[in-house]
Amino acid sequence: MTSKNFRLDDFVAGWIGGASSVVVGHPLDTVKTRLQAGSGYQNTLHCILSIYRKETVMGFFKGMSFPLASITVYNSVVFGFFSNTQRLISKYRYGDGRHPCGMLDLTVASMLTGLISVGLGAPVDLVKIRLQMQTQMVLAENLQLAGNVANGTNIPLRSVDIPDQRLYRGPIHCISSILQTQGIQGLYRGAGAMILRDVPGYALYFIPYAVFCDLLTPSSSSSPHPCSIWLAGGLAGSISWVTATPADVVKSRMQADAQLQKKYKGVLHCIVQSYRTEGAEVFFRGASVNAIRGFPMSSTMFLMYELSLQFFRSH
Repeated sequence: MTSKNFRLDDFVAGWIGGASSVVVGHPLDTVKTRLQAGSGYQNTLHCILSIYRKETVMGFFKGMSFPLASITVYNSVVFGFFSNTQRLISKYRYGDGRHPCGMLDLTVASMLTGLISVGLGAPVDLVKIRLQMQTQMVLAENLQLAGNVANGTNIPLRSVDIPDQRLYRGPIHCISSILQTQGIQGLYRGAGAMILRDVPGYALYFIPYAVFCDLLTPSSSSSPHPCSIWLAGGLAGSISWVTATPADVVKSRMQADAQLQKKYKGVLHCIVQSYRTEGAEVFFRGASVNAIRGFPMSSTMFLMYELSLQFFRSH
């Protein structure tokens, strides 16, 4: 599973960590998406209660099968690419792939990882968000239908609500529908906003993790304790997700925009329209959920990744 500077075990460990983090974080990811791209929610608690009342516990796991299958591969690529890039930079700069990376090296490796990740992550996120937003899409269509009725006709909204209507039957149907109607570029809607989120976002993910691990590891120890890994990973995840929230809001809104007549023409148009209609605070919608969700997801991700690597390299 190894060569001198390239290691496959980083990819396998990333896959294991990714699967664990999806199961832990998906319920709050659904809440975050509804808050950012949906409407009618007063705050985080109101959103959670609304989902539970209307859709039961299963509403929080809506669209999880696709992330479980795809985000595991995505995290495998992210962690595998980041670790191998670190070794290549160390080999190029210091002549030894095992040489510890400096802050500049970590920054370059993490930002390159963020850029590469968009190629795989943009379609994954788009399908996940479309499936999570099904209820919201149906409601929007029903409200539009009610608005098209002649002004003199008083039809209660309840009579045009179709709760069982679904735009997509599942992830495969969602992908095929988008490809048929919009082509491959349809799957990459919001990719520009994702680059704005992930290039600095991964720098603020991997660098704090490395810093916290160093701070929490005694100088006498060669490797961090699992508790240190868990805490460092959780703190890094919260920092990364909170700072990425403005770009994440724009990305979520663009990817959730599934109407034939698109609401947003591009990233800049989405930013301007969101600001004009809802003010600057809209760009921090879901920040508290991101902070809370980022901790268990990232702590699980890093812990399972590091433990898997230790297992592979000791056998």
